Amino acid sequence: MLITRSRARRALTAAALGIAAALTGPGAVPAQAAIGPSFTDNFNGFDTGRWYKADGYSNGSMFNVGWRADHVTFGGGAMSLNLDTQTCPGGCAGKPYASGEYRTTDLYSYGRFEARLKAVKNPGTVTSFFTYTGPSDGQPWDEIDVEILGKNTTQMQVNYFTNGVGGHERLINLGFDAAAGYHDYAFEWWNGGTINWFVDGRLVHQENGSRGPLPTHPQRIMMNLWPGIGVDSWLQPFTYPGRRLTAGYDWVKYTRY
Repeated sequence: MLITRSRARRALTAAALGIAAALTGPGAVPAQAAIGPSFTDNFNGFDTGRWYKADGYSNGSMFNVGWRADHVTFGGGAMSLNLDTQTCPGGCAGKPYASGEYRTTDLYSYGRFEARLKAVKNPGTVTSFFTYTGPSDGQPWDEIDVEILGKNTTQMQVNYFTNGVGGHERLINLGFDAAAGYHDYAFEWWNGGTINWFVDGRLVHQENGSRGPLPTHPQRIMMNLWPGIGVDSWLQPFTYPGRRLTAGYDWVKYTRY
């Protein structure tokens, strides 16, 4: 992965540009949004006052998937993002797969962002928990990422973007298989100071701005599951295994600082 870091950087840039396009696409959340308070969501159901399900479009060329609202499901006290070969409302630019994306209607500022999740193990896929804002919110593109790449679910990739500038990827060895069970993933975003990433309460990585300015703009909390196309050097080729793939999310919590 370190050998292909520049390729990964380009891939992540394309990914976030696709998100920016999607947030201004059909059915997207309006740009006007409040700055949200602290909350805990145990995912016992769809809270329409806090969340939005993407539906009927795709995030860009490297996402080989279109979003369906019915691919975000709830049951047993958890949320599932489901990836399969169903068609997508509106065509989704001819994408051959459908999956789920979930994001907040409000923006959230400095604080601690946490999720308990179980990732998908399948080359070519990404299971995510991240924050994002951009032109659709009337702001520069800022982003903070937690991503589990399905080609190696014993690692987590972290990254951040500030005013559209990324290239801060790091691979973290987890010491377990993120697809074998639920684990806690978190990052603390401090005003003007640091971003700290945690796994099961253990600090695993810190960015202090020495490699580039940290994000400053409030962002939406987002989760999605997607297969890539044209980014095999980063994700490896995706082959559908003949069955639905599901990423599980037990809860999400935000603590405002």
